[in-house]
Amino acid sequence: MTNRYSCDLPFGATPLSSGGTRFRFWAPAQKQVSVEVEGLPPAKMKANDGGWFEAEVACSAGARYRYRLDNGLAVPDPASRAQIEDVHGPSLVVDPRSYGWRHSGWRGRPWHETVLYELHAGAFGGFAGVQAALPTLAELGVTAIELMPINDFPGRRNWGYDGVLPFAPNRSYGTPDELKALVDSAHGIGLMMFLDVVYNHFGPDGNYLAAYAPQFFRQDISTPWGAAIDFRRPEVRSYFTENALYWLNEYRFDGLRFDAVHAISEADWLDEMAAEVRRSVEPGRHVHLVLEHDGNVADHLRRDFDAQWNDDAHHVLHALLTGEKDGYYADYADRPAQHLARALSEGFVYQGDPSPYRKGETRGTPSRDLPPTAFVLFLQNHDQIGNRPFGDRLANHVDARLLEAAIALQLLCPNVPMIFMGEEDAATSPFLYFTDHTGDLANAVREGRRREFAGFKGFAPGEGTSSIPDPNEPETFELSRISADSAKGPARNRLYRELLGIRLQALMPRLNGAMSLGATAVEPSSVVARWRLGDGAILVIAANLGLEAVKIDDLSGDLLYESCPGAAKAARHGQLAGATTVALLARAT
Repeated sequence: MTNRYSCDLPFGATPLSSGGTRFRFWAPAQKQVSVEVEGLPPAKMKANDGGWFEAEVACSAGARYRYRLDNGLAVPDPASRAQIEDVHGPSLVVDPRSYGWRHSGWRGRPWHETVLYELHAGAFGGFAGVQAALPTLAELGVTAIELMPINDFPGRRNWGYDGVLPFAPNRSYGTPDELKALVDSAHGIGLMMFLDVVYNHFGPDGNYLAAYAPQFFRQDISTPWGAAIDFRRPEVRSYFTENALYWLNEYRFDGLRFDAVHAISEADWLDEMAAEVRRSVEPGRHVHLVLEHDGNVADHLRRDFDAQWNDDAHHVLHALLTGEKDGYYADYADRPAQHLARALSEGFVYQGDPSPYRKGETRGTPSRDLPPTAFVLFLQNHDQIGNRPFGDRLANHVDARLLEAAIALQLLCPNVPMIFMGEEDAATSPFLYFTDHTGDLANAVREGRRREFAGFKGFAPGEGTSSIPDPNEPETFELSRISADSAKGPARNRLYRELLGIRLQALMPRLNGAMSLGATAVEPSSVVARWRLGDGAILVIAANLGLEAVKIDDLSGDLLYESCPGAAKAARHGQLAGATTVALLARAT
């Protein structure tokens, strides 16, 4: 069994056994291209069919290089495995086999054992900082770490969704080998590692593709972030499919989360890519693929994808807990208990239903046939905190009892739970939108951020938008580091440990094969949901996310968890106290 891994990319810089390096570059708009390796004369690349250029150069790992276009512009390699200075600087020849894996026998964990923890690597101090935090997260009960995008972006601070070099780990977080050491260490203590990848757009600074391959983009379709990527072209499809395989096979990530795939015009590529992943990974290895799709399209989940982020479930829980009705929360403000019941029993709330927020446009497809583990359930994530004007968390303005009842529902229901960094310690620090742009782009991002919130309550012109933190200020990033609530943090941490311990012992072994038995709304803010688990046992969860007690049908089953002493006894007699979650398990007969 090997302990050194390499994904043999059909492009980019590939060290050869002969000691040299092969360079392969797609530049269909160019007549000639040279590769310039620092310390060596420029090497003219041979033009091949289809816009491909190729050359072999007597250099090895550690060499710095760029491609010189026929107009004199020097550009980094779009398949760079590492950058030296920034996205505008030279690329680095990397030997992917330089790292020897200590836990090469790791085969992952099945999907139903997943408890995700989403984090920003920069906020943890880079790859080494995340590595140092792994034991604490494992002790909490987390089984999988999900990194926000780490591929190279301009500057030192960024959420990661402004990336322009998808194959290069950002240098401000660490080296390729340091990223591999992080993944390796996680595997050594039984943790999976997931990576968030962005295939729907490139960032606004440092993307040179249009200079030599304008065919990479469509001229007839745009996205909120610029021109749409042209997934009709085989070279484009290959570029991103190879990227997915690269992170999974060379870096040994256990799963990928695909950002905003509704912005990918050719949806069939998603299934093509996922099928290739399934064909390519080693037999017996658990690899997981998770979507974010605003359109609530369920068909991908019936093929090779494991799950999808359930934004609907988040939105209705947020509306219940906060009473907010702005923006897309308007879709969930009416009859929220019924919306929550549908999310718990069928997955999506909107399954082809008209959306008031979208002016009656229908959204979604039926999902009721899918298992509950096909949906990732979260109370917060980077978007739902960071896309608020001040990056405020639920802990800042939701009654602690209500929030803890929602946490119990989230962690004990059969959906796959995801925790956003700091939730487990009742963090009160914001998670703000931050970038490291300069000049006109910095100004545009700052002013665009203020315009975005101008229509929100309290942010009309002259009423506060100027106080929204500037994304480019270093302080904005520093404020986004985790700061636990010193008063509530220890108790909240114990709650997470208790709930995840129950999930591990009583639920996780039974989750494979679980199916919904339906859910009942109890207005205005309560729900009773039931699932038949894989061994036939019946899980019952009753959650009241309001402060007033409600009447419910009598419940039965052995106690798994109650928010406060006596809550389960009362629920067995038809009374569910306010701010309460009760979980019962009826054994299979």
